[in-house]
Parts: sequence; structure tokens; C-alpha cells
Amino acid sequence: MSVAGWVALCAASGALSGALSGALGFVLARRWPRRRELAGEATFLALHIAGLAAPSLRAGLTRESARKAVRHLRTLLGTSALAVTSVERVLARDGDGVPEDDRVLGEVRAAMMGGRAHLAPGEPSGVVVPLTVEGRVVGTLAAYDTAVSASLVRTVTELGRWVSGQLELAELDSSRRRALEAEMRALRAQISPHFVYNSLTTIASFVRTDPERARELLLDFADFTRYALRRARDFTTLADELSCVDRYLLLERARFGDRLRFTVQVAPEVLRVPVPFLCLQPLVENAIKHGMPGEVRVVIKDAGSEAHISVEDDGIGMDPEHARAILGEEPKGGIGLSNVDLRMRHIYGRDYGLVVETSPGEGTRIQLRIPKCRPEHSPV
Repeated sequence: MSVAGWVALCAASGALSGALSGALGFVLARRWPRRRELAGEATFLALHIAGLAAPSLRAGLTRESARKAVRHLRTLLGTSALAVTSVERVLARDGDGVPEDDRVLGEVRAAMMGGRAHLAPGEPSGVVVPLTVEGRVVGTLAAYDTAVSASLVRTVTELGRWVSGQLELAELDSSRRRALEAEMRALRAQISPHFVYNSLTTIASFVRTDPERARELLLDFADFTRYALRRARDFTTLADELSCVDRYLLLERARFGDRLRFTVQVAPEVLRVPVPFLCLQPLVENAIKHGMPGEVRVVIKDAGSEAHISVEDDGIGMDPEHARAILGEEPKGGIGLSNVDLRMRHIYGRDYGLVVETSPGEGTRIQLRIPKCRPEHSPV
């Protein structure tokens, strides 16, 4: 059997290396040791080619992704020609023998109506299989060769299922990005109206008694709101986030006076670490809310592959069960710890949520771990 034939058999397994390849490899290993080696090589080749096609398909079904993937998909099938289509047009073609667009699209409509593989008669003959995402047909694979066998129909059908699976993953990635972007829009809308009102009231109180102080605070307020509302991306640097926190603390200090004390200790090595936008200020806001009067301490350490952040107050503290309930609450007037906790888990994984240490009369400490490398799948 040719290498192309072995590749086709491997593709027909659904995962391109599944039960069919394993069973054939086992039988051949017992009877023909040389063919066992060939089967292993064919399986490796199929996996390698599938790996080349997958990144393009994970971008969704577009003209560009189809153009990049079609050659690899045809190699998996071993057919003379292959076309990748949407429901309306031919996106890409590879090999000699793909008919004119009008004929291909007629066969695409027939496959879509039947919801399964459609045999295309004529010269050349072909097999057209639908590509689906969440039960919705989004396109087709149209394979053409000198003759259509039952084996080719099965192989093209299984490859279509694999491609559909990659497109499903692309849709999940897209949905995830849209959800995170919606969270960020909501986050920007949740800047506490009480903070805005209190800051402006505090600034107004200095207008007559200390105009220069009022001017400085007004500039601090402008810088804070500009940062909170202007970001077009979901990531910033830790240095920028600390600058936002500094403006926030200055405004709150003007409001509370000596009742609020704060210290910030930062390892210089972590200042350029990429962090999710507005991940630190809500922690400081919570510390002031539950720790007044008292001291707020922000400590950021370099921990090898991570930056470790601690925001602590020496206020009245709370029952640990109440602290867990706060993480699950919807924000009320401010951004809320739950928003930060959920975003961290979405971006970095469930082990990267907030850790709250507290007890009545012992203050509260919130800890946060941030990997120094921005994840590849993070939203832009």
C-alpha cells in the first residue's frame, strides 16, 4: 500500500491516529514486522501533517485559514484535488482537477441539504462533506479524484469531522475572548460612583483653603479616570497598574487624612511584568473599605517565574466564611473582588485566583500570583 493510502487510513480514524491505526499496527506487527514499521511511519506522518493544518483551522473558517490548510488536508487524503468552501464561495483549492466554482457550489448546496457526504458525478468525480459548528453547516470539503471508492468516502467524511472539531475549538476560543472583552467593558463601567463623588467633593473642599492642593488632586483624579477608561487592551504593565494605585491612594488620603496610612514595597524586577488591567486597584479599594481607620500595605515580590502580590490591612478583619462569600458576590458600587478573582482564573487557570487570609480582629490579607509570561491565548 502507498504512503498516501496509509495516510488516508490514519485520517479515517477520526483523531488521525486512533483505533484503526492501532489495530492495523498490531496485526501487521505480528505478521509482517516491516509493515509494522511502515504503519508507524504513516501514523507519524498523518499526525505531523494534521499538526500543520490545525493552527490555521483554529483561526476559524476564512479565506486565509483555508488557503493555509488546504494543501495539508489534501496531503492527508491523497486525492488529486481538494477545495475548501464556505456556504457561499470557494475559499481555497489545491491540486489539479477542481471544477469551476459554479459546479463546486452546486455540489456544496446538495451536501448542505442532505447534511452528509454527497457524491459528485462527472469528470472528475468527487465527494463533498459538510463542515459543522454547533450543528450549523459553515462550509464543506470537496475532494476530487479519478474514481470515488467507499474507502475514500469514509476517509473524507472522517477528515470533515476532524476539521469540524478544529472549527468548534476556534468558535470556543472566539466565544471566550468575547466573554473576557465583555467583562472588561463591564469592569470599566464599575468604577465606583461613590469614589467619583467623594473625590470631587474632597477636591472642592480644598478649592478655597488650598487651591494648589486642589489643583494637584484634580490632576490625580484626571490621571486615574483616564487610565481606568482609556485602555484599549486587557493587559498593561505592573508599573502602570501601580501608578493607577498611587493616584487612587493619594485621592483617598486627601479624603481620610491621617486616618489612612499606606506603604508600597515593590521589587524593581517585576515592574515590567504584564498584568491584567485593573487587577490591583480593586484589592486596595477593598482594603481601605474594610480596614479604615488603619494602614494598608502593598508588597510585591519577585518569585522567579511569578510576581507575588500581597495587599494587607490591619482593620477589624472578618469571618473566613464571610470572606469566601464576598468573592462570590456581584460588585456593589465598585469593581469587586469577585471580578478580579474570576478574570485571573479565566486567564491563567483555576489555581491563580485570589487567596484571602482573615479572621475577626486580625485584619485581612489578599494574595495574588501572576506569571511573568503573558499567556498566548489571552485577549488583545
